[in-house]
Amino acid sequence: MVQSEVTTKLNEQLNLECYSANFYLQISAWCHQKKIENFSKFFQKQSKEEIQHIHRIFEYLNDIGKMPILSVINAPPVDFSSLTELIYMAYEHEKNITNKINSLAQTAITLNDYSTFYFLQWYIAQQQKEEKIFKSIKNQLDLVTLDYNGLLLIDQLIKNQY
Repeated sequence: MVQSEVTTKLNEQLNLECYSANFYLQISAWCHQKKIENFSKFFQKQSKEEIQHIHRIFEYLNDIGKMPILSVINAPPVDFSSLTELIYMAYEHEKNITNKINSLAQTAITLNDYSTFYFLQWYIAQQQKEEKIFKSIKNQLDLVTLDYNGLLLIDQLIKNQY
């Protein structure tokens, strides 16, 4: 049986995923305004993935007879000083999500909630993938000079890799 502590943490994660979807959509808008089209598309895709994450938790809570609770979420930042800054922010955000998922999994184990722990395995695998992607992009950005040519190069890499 899912305990109230796990339900609370699942709802917190649900709302964090809502923030993530907005965060990536806002980054996409910034990239679009800066004419960095492939990054804009990449972050739109990331936002859509976060929406899928929202629905998975929402449906899981419903399936186990618990109420999904959607709370007020903070607005994401709307302006960034550079592409590098937003990639670093996105990478740090993904690391934070990983920590939250791991904490939730640990709580489920501690409370012998193996069903929720099993449910969370998909998220754990997703977070490994997401961190790897953002770390790779961050490392690529570190290698190029972000003048016009460097920006075009890295934008094309995003199109071809992701």
